[in-house]
Amino acid sequence: MTDTPTPLLAADAQAVRAAVDAARSSLVDRELIAEVVTLCAVAGEHLLVIGPPGTAKSAAVRSAAAQLGGAYFEYLVGRFTEPNEIFGPVDLRRLREGVMAYETAGMLPAAEIAFLDEVFAGSTAILNTLLGLLNERVFRRGATELASPLRVCVGAANALPDDPALAAFADRFLARVHVHPVPDASLEDLLELGWTGPEQAPAAGVMPAVDRLATAARGCELDEVRPLLAAALRRMREAGIGLSDRRAVRTQRLVAAAATLDGRRVASAADLWVLPLTAPTEHDQAQAREVLADLLKLSASGTLAHAAEEFSRGPLARAERLATAGNRLLAQLAGTELARDDRLRLEATLREIDAGFPADELPDVLREIRGRLAGLVAP
Repeated sequence: MTDTPTPLLAADAQAVRAAVDAARSSLVDRELIAEVVTLCAVAGEHLLVIGPPGTAKSAAVRSAAAQLGGAYFEYLVGRFTEPNEIFGPVDLRRLREGVMAYETAGMLPAAEIAFLDEVFAGSTAILNTLLGLLNERVFRRGATELASPLRVCVGAANALPDDPALAAFADRFLARVHVHPVPDASLEDLLELGWTGPEQAPAAGVMPAVDRLATAARGCELDEVRPLLAAALRRMREAGIGLSDRRAVRTQRLVAAAATLDGRRVASAADLWVLPLTAPTEHDQAQAREVLADLLKLSASGTLAHAAEEFSRGPLARAERLATAGNRLLAQLAGTELARDDRLRLEATLREIDAGFPADELPDVLREIRGRLAGLVAP
């Protein structure tokens, strides 16, 4: 199969890339969450975000949801949360007829993107209903049975559960992102954003493009990359990283989605950066990056640059992320007179490029951009 993207596929990939850029622009050190939400929406998989309270997990999901568009549902789950608060109240009209049915408008079963904070705090009734919804995209409760338009559900928690029953439920979330407080180097940006609020452009929404990409991902050609994928999964299992057969099979969806989001119909070694995402714990993810280092060195993504770099730690992924940042900076400064702060941003970007790549090993994707950045800084 020749990897010649159709004009529509290329246009859809570009539209989603612009939405991801807009979502990232309102976040500080949480770009990773917005990117993985997008990846999972195209893959038709779910995401679990683990981190301490107050680390902007919900803000990152909201930012991604706002840019992708579609019906959004969010709820903070507690010990005493009733199923009706999430799935909808009893339909009183039908109850008078002796039928126990539910009104789902505006609730989770009608959502296209959902965020459940403290997801493991839910009752058995909530979690059991969620299982069917997450696995089959079908809501069943009482006499109500309906297909759900859910593309991705994001669950959040402070830590992974120890209870084996909850661990089995957590296994339905294929992708995992672990977050920590913003590092000291980014505190100025965090304080400014917290004071002024995010400057996010109004979103037109790109859910139709997401759906077309999801359809394309289901037809993505994986023959070329499947032997590498199998070898990687064997290494992860040998290293003691717990991967059920279900997770191993569904990992292919993330690989296909990564390729499709870059406008390609054939997956390649460049898309294997998604593999550490499927490792259950933060320690497992670090170990996966280590045992897969030689397979991940070719990883790169023009659309999900931060995620590809974080999960592969590969040079091509870093180059793509720096190229994206450099292009964005050049676009912002085009036709303007450089202020002192602008010059400092240019110099910081150049330092990061030069620290990551010797001059004689500069990837092609960065060579021209570095020259243009240096040209602006030169007196």
